[in-house]
Amino acid sequence: MLDMQHISKVYRTELVETHALRDLNLTVAEGEFVAVTGPSGSGKTTFLNIAGLLESADGGHYRLDGVDVGSLGDDARARIRNQKIGFIFQGFNLIPDLDVFDNVDVPLRYRGFAARERRARIERALELVGLAARQRHLPSQLSGGQQQRVAIARAIAGEPRFLLADEPTGNLDSLMARQIMDLLGEINRSGTTIVLVTHDPELARRAHRNIHVMDGEVTDLKPFAPRPAGAPVAVA
Repeated sequence: MLDMQHISKVYRTELVETHALRDLNLTVAEGEFVAVTGPSGSGKTTFLNIAGLLESADGGHYRLDGVDVGSLGDDARARIRNQKIGFIFQGFNLIPDLDVFDNVDVPLRYRGFAARERRARIERALELVGLAARQRHLPSQLSGGQQQRVAIARAIAGEPRFLLADEPTGNLDSLMARQIMDLLGEINRSGTTIVLVTHDPELARRAHRNIHVMDGEVTDLKPFAPRPAGAPVAVA
């Protein structure tokens, strides 16, 4: 699903050159749930931005779902990003003046789905995250955990092959964090590949595999061993 080889990224100013990623190598299999951990400044967010086609690498090769995305132009990258990738962020990024239904609807409108198709997708996504009864509530009328569920519904309504989550439980208490991880596990079992960036080792243990990043390089990498059908996900 994701294959990065010798990826590098350097940020330059007039005075400073910062190597965010140095020769990063990582493969994520289709259907896998991977947690990426590492200290602040280790390169986790830069990795996620490149994986999600929000930034380009300065060196190396990146194939996503069999496509060499490093050689694509902006328009082609945007199409892949909109069609195959879903994003979940720590800050929810909901539009405060739009209700739950319309927040989930925004990316679907950009993709040009007809109104009937959008409604069906939104209702399925909200049902999955347990918010079908709150679709006309504003974000300000929801708890933090509910707002994150809206953000997840927005990410999965487009039925992405690949879901990227950047500290999705960072603003939540421990109970809500476990509930969000339960939900992500359910989404993964439905077939969506998930890469989760987190600083919390207990939450990371909920994934199939942990990847540790230090100074822009993968320092701890284990091969993907598919979980047997019906086997439980470890509970933090």
